[in-house]
Amino acid sequence: MVLLLLLAVAGNLACTAGHGQVPDFAAKSQFTESSGTTQTAVLAGGCFWGVDAVFKHVKGVNNVVSGFSGGDADTAAYEVVSTGTTGHAESVRIAYDPSQVSYSELLRVFFSVAHDPTELNRQGPDGGTQYRSVIFYANEDQRRIALAYIDQLNKAKVFGAPIVTQVVPLKEFYPAETYHQNFLERHPHDPYIMMFDQPKLRALQKEFPGVYKP
Repeated sequence: MVLLLLLAVAGNLACTAGHGQVPDFAAKSQFTESSGTTQTAVLAGGCFWGVDAVFKHVKGVNNVVSGFSGGDADTAAYEVVSTGTTGHAESVRIAYDPSQVSYSELLRVFFSVAHDPTELNRQGPDGGTQYRSVIFYANEDQRRIALAYIDQLNKAKVFGAPIVTQVVPLKEFYPAETYHQNFLERHPHDPYIMMFDQPKLRALQKEFPGVYKP
């Protein structure tokens, strides 16, 4: 996460803080979602610090882990992933209770406040394929829901540019180093966190008061 704070302009701040609520298309999906005690979603949307923090404050989410997905085990280390040559994206693994929050609702938060899905291979000040927007689907239901939702959002022209989020199968998720875990809570006054990630939490609380948990 290179600190390019001097180059951060208002447009970047608006992008990383989210676009407000996107339409609730996903919740009306014709696809049946998986049920059970605990389900898992893996999402990537720029620096994992902020995405991790957002989903830790979503009701029904039991655990969030920052890590890497899209590449091989032998390159799943932050310093290597940062080269942008590994195929990995900085990702989060979200364990959630489907009786409290659906996969569709997680995607709605993902597209609304967790990141900007129209930025290609970057988020805010961070550039490179490791910061790309990806939905790593674990099963056919997740794939169909994600593709249907993106199609609906694009057709409704919710964003000012096409959504570039990839929808690809989840092969493996590799947890990141310990110092990356729960980074926002441990470093709330870090300049990067204050400029790019705290606004996401404020947007979540404002746009999704029924979903937000302290």
